[in-house]
Amino acid sequence: MADLLIELFSEEIPARMQARAGEDLKKRMTDGLVEAGLTYAGAHALTTPRRLTLAIEGLLDHSPTVREERKGPKVGAPEKAIEGFLRGAGLSRDQLEERDTPKGAVYFAIIEKPGRPAAEIIAEVLEDTIRNFPWPKSMRWGAGSLRWVRPLHSILCVLTREDGSEVVPLDIDGITSGDATWGHRFMAPARISVTSFEDYAAKLKRAFVVLDPKEREAAIWQDATNQAFASGLEVVDDKGLLAEVAGLVEWPVVLMGSIDAEFLDLPPEVLQTSMKEHQKFFSVKNPKTGRIEKFITVANRETADNGATILAGNQKVLSARLADAKFFWENDLRIAKSESGMEGWLESLGNVTFHNKLGTQAARIDRIAALAREIAPVVGADADLAEQAAKLAKADLSSEMVYEFPELQGLMGRYYAEAAGLPQEVANACQQHYSPLGPSDEVPTEPVSVAVALADKIDTLTGFWAIDEKPTGSKDPYALRRAALGVIRLVLENGVRVALSGVFTQGYEGADESDLLSFFHDRLKVFLRDQGIRHDVIDACIAMEGNDDLTLLVKRARALEAFMSSEDGENLLQGFKRANNILSQAEEKDGVEYSYGADKKFIEDAAEAALFDALAANEGAISSAIEAEDFAAAMGGMAALRAPVDAFFEAVQVNSDNQVVRRNRLNLLSQIRKVCGQVADLSRIEG
Repeated sequence: MADLLIELFSEEIPARMQARAGEDLKKRMTDGLVEAGLTYAGAHALTTPRRLTLAIEGLLDHSPTVREERKGPKVGAPEKAIEGFLRGAGLSRDQLEERDTPKGAVYFAIIEKPGRPAAEIIAEVLEDTIRNFPWPKSMRWGAGSLRWVRPLHSILCVLTREDGSEVVPLDIDGITSGDATWGHRFMAPARISVTSFEDYAAKLKRAFVVLDPKEREAAIWQDATNQAFASGLEVVDDKGLLAEVAGLVEWPVVLMGSIDAEFLDLPPEVLQTSMKEHQKFFSVKNPKTGRIEKFITVANRETADNGATILAGNQKVLSARLADAKFFWENDLRIAKSESGMEGWLESLGNVTFHNKLGTQAARIDRIAALAREIAPVVGADADLAEQAAKLAKADLSSEMVYEFPELQGLMGRYYAEAAGLPQEVANACQQHYSPLGPSDEVPTEPVSVAVALADKIDTLTGFWAIDEKPTGSKDPYALRRAALGVIRLVLENGVRVALSGVFTQGYEGADESDLLSFFHDRLKVFLRDQGIRHDVIDACIAMEGNDDLTLLVKRARALEAFMSSEDGENLLQGFKRANNILSQAEEKDGVEYSYGADKKFIEDAAEAALFDALAANEGAISSAIEAEDFAAAMGGMAALRAPVDAFFEAVQVNSDNQVVRRNRLNLLSQIRKVCGQVADLSRIEG
């Protein structure tokens, strides 16, 4: 057994590519080695800005000898058939064996492939991996043909056994493999020779390189939070930024700096976004006021002045960036507070195309405003406020701040609406109407915000349905699945009672409401499946009237799911299916519909009479409960039918020789189907 260490040392790899590159190196190498017969005990990849590292433990020293037996043509077959078989097997005629089989004598080839040394296989697999590495973007430099994300400087490839280590020989475009690497670019740039992964990791640590990205992340976060805590502040959590910054440094040195006082009154989101996007700085806030007061930057080296020069340079650049943000903020505020207010921004949206078949943003805003006014009464919102909020919700798209930082759209709209003295409901709707953006995003609850959010998403969906731009397979370029899920969550989490089919008719003209509702039902199945409700239960409820009222539909489905999970539910389902099957077969055979109700005077058996009485007693109660939308009570009425239905099928033969009795019993089965069918279409439930 041996251990393998590979390092591909290059110029700086973009942080966003490092994790994927490490996994690609691991997968391609291990897959190639296993395919060639070299199994291993374990493997792990590590990355820094300048190196991709792979360590494989417990690798076989040789690939095993493989013996393969191939059956060939019959003895006496045409020469061309035999020659083709020989070429495929790589053998000569005298190496074939003749064997008797039930179908006569047949040629067999015994192909033996001897094992190869691990180093030989590693060299082949590594060269193929490097030459065909799946970088999102790559470059070619010098006179060679090799492409890499940045110029590749060296290849470290060492095979370690108990008796020592050896370099796996490899040459790719003049880059020869060896046992050497280099430490930190500035703090320890000398050459380092290694013999194993443990030796490699230890020497790199002494050369100011933290090899494990998770270790770098932990060190950055701990040092950053400690420095902030010492000043009575806290670091704004941002896991994405933490991972990115850890991919920019090999030896993280955390420095905390101050933001100039003239910028402290900027909205905290503006400060945070500007520092993150432009400088990769962490924001440090005052927990008492929520104001961003300082920043954290991560240097890639230690300095004699403890980072003072680095920090001063960063603060200078940051001030210039924040001066731009302050200019945008003040200019936007001036416009928002002017006589024309935010309406002035709407004119320019008439020149912004939303979609070439759906018109401009301005035209879309008019549609959303009209739809929000119609939806407002349904969600308990003031129609005038809902229309006003819808007209202004996207006005900030024309602001300078949102032009610079598109991710602040909506949020800046709220700030500007507040500054313009608009009602708070309108300001909040400017921010909240985009929500929810995902399954974990918070759902708006203020009526005006709910009305505008629904109008926005429904206009999008009906518009793209009208121009036949629907999601197909895994493709959903306009995020229509997300929009539908947003509508579903807005409706359900706010208890909105509305027939969606009617709302769709008020959206973009020309949409197929029936097809769009089916799309919603599919999204609803996915949403409810994650909450433990079976797809067949949902199908049984979708088959009922009023299936475009999602709140009612889900209320019914949850009650039915609970009932079907009980013993009464399972047994009643079997009784219903038995009754439905017998009845359907009889109706098909007889060519008539048994739906006139049973007559008690033709009843012969006590179990038959008990079922008749139970159906009569519970039918009205179940109907009343469903009319009152008390599905739990309706399921309780269903449960009361379980015992008499079971007893009926145990004691009674439906297809009696007496035709009058038979018809009466079939009509009784029809009553079972009718009563149970008030709750849901149980025929769609599996089991």
